[in-house]
Amino acid sequence: MLTGTAYTAMVPVRDVARAKDFYENTLGLKGAGDTMDGGYAFTTADGHQLALLPDPDGRPTGRTMLSFEVPDLGAEVNALEGAGVAFEDYDTPGLKTENHIAAMEGESAAWFSDTEGNILCLHTVTS
Repeated sequence: MLTGTAYTAMVPVRDVARAKDFYENTLGLKGAGDTMDGGYAFTTADGHQLALLPDPDGRPTGRTMLSFEVPDLGAEVNALEGAGVAFEDYDTPGLKTENHIAAMEGESAAWFSDTEGNILCLHTVTS
């Protein structure tokens, strides 16, 4: 049915211009242009898109909204830290980070927030 179709992931944002700057200039996503609803879209791998959805009353969910799979998590964390991204650190039962990275069964991950408070993740599959 939908296997193999392109998709657009939508992230709600209060300030489209501020979020666009972050996703484009800090994270390095390639801009695709304005959307009909006043948002902005980015092109991702394999013809997919990430769209910033205007939501003036939007509140972050407190959960991961989006996760980017990267080949070298440590290098990506270092690069984004150098660009001013602040990564979260956790020390809770079941989740502990070292140098911002949590090692879990089958993957490693690191979390940070965008300018709108949405939690984003970088992850690498380890098995």
